[in-house]
Amino acid sequence: MAVPFKVDLTNKVAVVTGGGGVLGSYFAKALAECGAKVAIVDLNQEPADKAAEEIKAAGGTAIGVAANVLDREALEKAKEIIDRELGTCDILLNGAGGNNPRGTTDDEFYDVEAVKNNPELKTFFELDPKGVGFVFDLNFLGTLLPSQVFAKDMIGKKGANIINVSSMNAYTPLTKIPAYSGAKAAISNFTQWLATYFAKTGIRVNAIAPGFLVTKQNEKLLFNEDGSPTARTGKILGSTPMGRFGEAEELIGGLLFFASEEAASFVTGVVLPIDGGFSSYTGV
Repeated sequence: MAVPFKVDLTNKVAVVTGGGGVLGSYFAKALAECGAKVAIVDLNQEPADKAAEEIKAAGGTAIGVAANVLDREALEKAKEIIDRELGTCDILLNGAGGNNPRGTTDDEFYDVEAVKNNPELKTFFELDPKGVGFVFDLNFLGTLLPSQVFAKDMIGKKGANIINVSSMNAYTPLTKIPAYSGAKAAISNFTQWLATYFAKTGIRVNAIAPGFLVTKQNEKLLFNEDGSPTARTGKILGSTPMGRFGEAEELIGGLLFFASEEAASFVTGVVLPIDGGFSSYTGV
């Protein structure tokens, strides 16, 4: 893949969780393009292997490893494989995360009449606690646990860093997705906490906060079955000064900046919005 600029990650070992997904595979390919040896960790082996094969076909070094980011034992086993085949981790990119319909409401605002007229409407009161818990676990614990497993070998390494994935939801919660918004707010807070905690070990910790991109996880909220934009899409684009959705490759510049010791050696605890101006615009 083409990267906006290259940083020297030669012989660095990068572990990318959620690396079999659309965004995760972009992240993995960008790191590999800059010379890193990449371990693509995904819940399922097939997408992890697919992304790894694409990197190898382009001349890079990568392996696919199946592991659940919510399972400490599975992560430890994945680490054993990575250590043996690539070496110990230098860069950890916590890309696993996402939302779940069980943590999402049907309505943006509670409307008594709407509830009376549609008993099937899922409001705040019908949210599934287990669904909400799953979203929190996937995002927060799915970042904390890999950090616990892989950061031990990063202590004292020159250029070691952790990159988390937050969201615009962390700045201002979006309607309908309270679980995801709260979970991403926790990621931003945890990024700052962990950056402080590791500050004297040489490990930098930062996060990127993507704005609105169209993904499999949100496309049903953004487009109708016939492909036409939903009213929510109109609101999003109306609140994004650049007037469009972002592209996955537009996250890469921020990612490589954080990954580079030469560029960001004194940068830690930062959450970088990559959002087309969404976080700067009040609508007025």
